Amino acid sequence: MNSDPHQSIIHLDMDAFYPAVEVLDNPELKGKPVIVGGSRNRGVVSSASYEARKFGVHSAQPMATAMRLCPHGIYLPVRMSRYHEVSDQIFEIFFRFTPLVEGLSIDEAFLDVTGSVRLFGRAEDIARKIKETVFKETGLTVSAGVAPSKFVAKIASDMDKPDGLTVVPPDGVREFLDPLPIRKMWGVGKVTQDALARLNIHTFKDLSQMQLQVLEKHFGKHGIKMQRLAMGMDEREVVPEHDAKSIGHEDTFEKDIIGLGLAKKELLSQAHRVAHRMRQEQVRGETVTLKVKYSDFTRITRSATLSEATDDASVIYSTACALLDKTAVGKRPVRLLGISISNLSTDSESQLSLFREGKSPLKRSKLNTALDSIQEKFGNKSIRPGTLITKRRDEP
Repeated sequence: MNSDPHQSIIHLDMDAFYPAVEVLDNPELKGKPVIVGGSRNRGVVSSASYEARKFGVHSAQPMATAMRLCPHGIYLPVRMSRYHEVSDQIFEIFFRFTPLVEGLSIDEAFLDVTGSVRLFGRAEDIARKIKETVFKETGLTVSAGVAPSKFVAKIASDMDKPDGLTVVPPDGVREFLDPLPIRKMWGVGKVTQDALARLNIHTFKDLSQMQLQVLEKHFGKHGIKMQRLAMGMDEREVVPEHDAKSIGHEDTFEKDIIGLGLAKKELLSQAHRVAHRMRQEQVRGETVTLKVKYSDFTRITRSATLSEATDDASVIYSTACALLDKTAVGKRPVRLLGISISNLSTDSESQLSLFREGKSPLKRSKLNTALDSIQEKFGNKSIRPGTLITKRRDEP
């Protein structure tokens, strides 16, 4: 049913990645319910070990709920820099087998190994070799799905977790998909699932056999797309994406922020962290986005595009403060603040603009390089703006 039944796609998904890295760094945690996420009062679960999932804990769940379900769990903060470090190791392994790697997140990717079969053997054999290599070199397990399309490979990788391998041959796509419940369809949420159930559509086979006119009437073009996917028809190619689309940082506060001054201090801290990470990844960005979530969970974003790409914290911070004026921060209690920067380009692409306006940008660049060097040697808190030294969560 695919446009190219000879295509070989592997979907690789690390098993409970964040908790697995924590266990890797602290073997005493092995076999215990490990939950990684934000603060206990206001944060959410980022990831939970399989031991924790047995208690009903899952990602995006409020940490307070997770603690009720699993009071004896081991709750740990997110260590994103460490997870990125391990992720880089894993993706380096993926690239040994094919240059066609499309990362979906730091722990998940599609690989097109169609052109690698002559060198490494069948797609199934390649998946096994990748799993073995990842485990040998990192101590972590990864689940794999092998199929002639991205959609089917994605579903297949989730069928036998953890450390699973599910292979769907081109002539077995319909046999694999037909009995699956609609909730297994990637990208179809609870609202759509309920709407399909009202049409007596509960499985992929039900969806594939429904009259197209009925699906169009209720779901428009999305109905056509869903039916094609239910039949295994997915022509999307693996698109290598080496560069991050955006870099950002956000914080959920244990106590709502009321004062504008404290909000600006939080943004200053975030701007420095974002800028530092950008310089580590040797990129600059043009669009600054401010994210605000009020105490009633209302969320807004405000963005501004700069005249030139930057990796400088002072520029990011001043832009975020200007965007702050377009919000109700200082008038309404704030639960979350975040800064991200997008429209990224590499340093080499941005280099010419550095020297365009005299010596000031060059001086800032040298200063930032010096600051980064000190932080890498002595830690993130070794040097920072004086304003942040007395930074307190409960300031007015």
